[in-house]
Amino acid sequence: MSRRRTLGPKKKIALLVSAMTVAGGGAFVMASTSNATPPATKSASESTACLGLATALGNNEKFIADQQANPDAQSEARIANRQAVIEEIKRKQEASGCAVGESAQDSQTAQPSQPAQGGEQAGGEQAGGGEEAGDAQASQPAESAPADNAGGGAAASGQQVCNGSTVTLSGEGGAPAASSNQFPAGTKLKVTNLDNNKSTTVEVTSVSGSCVLLNNAAFEQVREPGKFLIRRAVIEKVG
Repeated sequence: MSRRRTLGPKKKIALLVSAMTVAGGGAFVMASTSNATPPATKSASESTACLGLATALGNNEKFIADQQANPDAQSEARIANRQAVIEEIKRKQEASGCAVGESAQDSQTAQPSQPAQGGEQAGGEQAGGGEEAGDAQASQPAESAPADNAGGGAAASGQQVCNGSTVTLSGEGGAPAASSNQFPAGTKLKVTNLDNNKSTTVEVTSVSGSCVLLNNAAFEQVREPGKFLIRRAVIEKVG
């Protein structure tokens, strides 16, 4: 006759404890996984960087809407370029932890009455234009801005313009340049960031939905680290 082996009371207790430990560990892992939540995104009202990107997105969306409402022979190419810029801005929003797709129109703030004194020309780092989706703009011919309904186009050289405007980026790549809805292509504008006294002089090369938008390379010359909006800016027409 065969004998059946039986476990003693101590071995039964040890096996039971081991089984409970394994089960408890699995339950803890499952609970930790189920409780994990994605990091919270920041809105434009919570972050200056997010506000700047939302403003840039809004300005580009406004530009597209204006082109669709008043199309011309170049509108299709301009719209395609700005749509690529919008996608690049959304990627910047995601990388910065901002709400992707949040849009805001160019805000207005109190403008200082006098230009900054001793503002230095920033020769700092340039943005990698080749990486930006807006590089298509480099291959597009320069466009004339719409007629200036605020008298900006008639401003004398050295005169302060765009009073009250904040400054953000257009999202376009290429060499330092600006776009405007008030000044024609070829106009030279000096933009001074009063928060760090950095300034840059750029040429308007295309139209936009704001008085002045700097492309990525120009904005890098005057920005504060981590910010995509210049609240206190002096803008002068210099040529």
